Amino acid sequence: MVDSAVDPLDLYAKVEDLLGVKEVAPSLYAHYLLFLNSVDFENLLDVGCGSGDFLRQIHGALNIPQVKGIDLSPLMVAKTLEQGYDAECIDLCDLKGHYDVVTAVFDMLNYLNKDQMKHFFGCVREHLNEGGLFLCDINTLYGFENVAIGAYIADDEERFLTIDSDFENAEYSAEFTLFEKEGDVFKKSQETIRQYYHTVGDIAMLSGLELVQSDDVNLYDFDAADKVFLVLKKV
Repeated sequence: MVDSAVDPLDLYAKVEDLLGVKEVAPSLYAHYLLFLNSVDFENLLDVGCGSGDFLRQIHGALNIPQVKGIDLSPLMVAKTLEQGYDAECIDLCDLKGHYDVVTAVFDMLNYLNKDQMKHFFGCVREHLNEGGLFLCDINTLYGFENVAIGAYIADDEERFLTIDSDFENAEYSAEFTLFEKEGDVFKKSQETIRQYYHTVGDIAMLSGLELVQSDDVNLYDFDAADKVFLVLKKV
């Protein structure tokens, strides 16, 4: 067995398909699609685009003239490019251009603490056209306390993944341990990925944008919403 240091984002990119995300994602994307189908816009930027699945489904359904994805993980950007969509490994604040719609899908904002969030939204406002829309979803307290925490194990023929997670003082901590088969040995990668709980009020205050819509989302058939879908507007 060989130990290896991996960037947390790249480690997540390697195991995303083992996490069940792709199975529930269409139900979440439906909230974005329903809203975007009701407004007129010419271009869309997806921040934290991951493997490009959201861009593919939204572009396919709405035939948006221009879509672009950005992500801090080179592995994720490569996957989006493979799907045929414009993508760049760049921080939002360093990006050029303005957009009618900016999205941050599948609890991307929960990876930011409040100071990082305030900085992020400053960049969002810079890249939104006047009247532009920012769409996102965030984890609820119920989602953190009743869905996310605990132990998780998944594997296929080439990988074995364990996740041990906890939630305390509004901070979620998940230790990812991945064993990847390389020839006759397994390479071990281990990283801790953190998320932070934010209320809808937190997002509205930190964003400097007008809250237009807030909808509960239940992806996992529990008794309460595990996410909230939000729409905010630059006015």
